[in-house]
Amino acid sequence: MSLPKLTPEQKKKALMKAQKVRSERAKIRAELKKGKITLDQIMKKAGDEVIGKMRVSYVLQSLPRIGKVRAAKIMYEIGIDENRRVQGLGTRQVEALKEHFAKK
Repeated sequence: MSLPKLTPEQKKKALMKAQKVRSERAKIRAELKKGKITLDQIMKKAGDEVIGKMRVSYVLQSLPRIGKVRAAKIMYEIGIDENRRVQGLGTRQVEALKEHFAKK
């Protein structure tokens, strides 16, 4: 399947949209790191286009004291694929994540 040919205007619009989404995700990750928003709040907004398409590993890595290794370990223990996105999590996986971070 070949990619559709875009006009310069369509390319510019797509690039602007991508840049906006990246900046919103960076803002969300910074707020998670500072503790301004919680993992529970993120999971409740899984239907949002920006949050829903974030990888779970990036969300976990944005939490305080969670790095790549710890995020991978948590995801493995719960049974979440490393490429899973927030909107693709099942209810049991969401509950397991909430439970894991509630006991901390």
